[in-house]
Amino acid sequence: MLLSALAFSVMALFVKAVGRAGIPVIEIVAARSIVSLLLSYIGLKHQGVPLLGNQKGLLFARGFVGFIALICVFYAITHLPLAEATVLQYLHPMFTAVLAFVFLREISSKGAMVCVFLSFVGLLVILKPPLLFGTAAIEYAGLAILAALAGAFGSAIAYTLVRQLNKTEHPLVIILYFPLVSLPLSIVFLWNDFVMPEGIVWFYLLLIGLATQLGQYGLTKSMQTETAARATSFSYLQVVFAIVFGVVFYEEIPNIETLIGAGLIIGGAYVNVTWNNKIKSR
Repeated sequence: MLLSALAFSVMALFVKAVGRAGIPVIEIVAARSIVSLLLSYIGLKHQGVPLLGNQKGLLFARGFVGFIALICVFYAITHLPLAEATVLQYLHPMFTAVLAFVFLREISSKGAMVCVFLSFVGLLVILKPPLLFGTAAIEYAGLAILAALAGAFGSAIAYTLVRQLNKTEHPLVIILYFPLVSLPLSIVFLWNDFVMPEGIVWFYLLLIGLATQLGQYGLTKSMQTETAARATSFSYLQVVFAIVFGVVFYEEIPNIETLIGAGLIIGGAYVNVTWNNKIKSR
C-alpha cells in the first residue's frame, strides 16, 4: 500500500503537468486506461491466466463503480475549492471500514481506526477548508458536495469489491476490468473535446499510465493480505508524498500547518504498522 500511495502521487505529479499543457481530464483518463489495458493484457497472456476471470459480474461492477467514482471526484474538483474536494474525497477509508464490516464481516483493528482518525485530522490541519472552519463565506453547490461524497463512497465500494474479488481473481484480472469499462466510456464523454498531445506530453501520459498500473497493482496486492480498512488507511500517505513532490518539482514550500498535518499522517501510519506487529508478536 505504501508503494501504491507513492505511485499514485507520481501519477498526480504528471497529471498536473499534463493538465497545464491543456489536455482535458477525461482524455488523461482515456490515456491511462489504454496503457493499463495493454499492460494487464500482456501480463495475463504471459502468465497464461484467463482474461475475463471467474466472477464477471463483480469484476464489471468494480470497473463501473470505479469509473463513476472517478467522474464524481473530477466533478467535485472542478466545482469546489480543492481543499474541500480533497477532504470530502478522503472520507473513503472511513466508508471502506464500514462497508468491509457490513459485507465482508471484517472488524477493523484499533490501530487502523487510530490511523484513519489521525490522518484525517492531519488532512484538515493542512487544508483548513472554509467549509468546516468558516474562514470564508462561500456558497457551495449542493450537487458538487453530493458528487464529492458519492466519489468517496464509490471508491470505498470499489475497494471493498477488490477485497472480495481477491479471493478468486488474479490481481491483473481485477485491474483489467477498470480500463475495459473506463476506456469506451471515456471516449464517449471526450468525443469532440480531444486535444492532440505534443512533444514531452506524450511521455508524461505514458508515465501516468505506468504509475497508475503500479498503484493499482500495489493496492490490489495489499488487500490480499490485509483487511480493506487497514490497507486503505495507508492511502493518506499519498498526501505526504504530494507535499515532498511539491517541494522538489514546483518549489512549493510547506507552511507550519502542512508540516504538522504531515506529521499526524505519518504518525497514524506508524501506529497502524506497530499496532499490528504488537498483536502478531503476542
